[in-house]
Amino acid sequence: MPKKQKFPHLVGSKWTAKQKTWGWRHFQVVNRQNQGDMVFAEMVASCDPHVRFWLNAKALKDPSMWQAGWKSLQEQQNDEKDILLGEDDAYQILQ
Repeated sequence: MPKKQKFPHLVGSKWTAKQKTWGWRHFQVVNRQNQGDMVFAEMVASCDPHVRFWLNAKALKDPSMWQAGWKSLQEQQNDEKDILLGEDDAYQILQ
């Protein structure tokens, strides 16, 4: 049986960086490269195609650094508030 591919839908996916990265927040994966057990994604800034870099695809799973899709600052702040409220509600239920 063939080995399951890591990150099968990586190319074409869109990401929002939590912090400005090379001056931008919105990126798209335009290429992938497998090196042994690691997978790398070539990221391109959506507003400036000259800004491109390679990133270990595992880093995209870190919610403190990246969010899937293109999110506005308002959406990012709302998502963070929802997470914090959810944690507070769970804390209150446990008491």
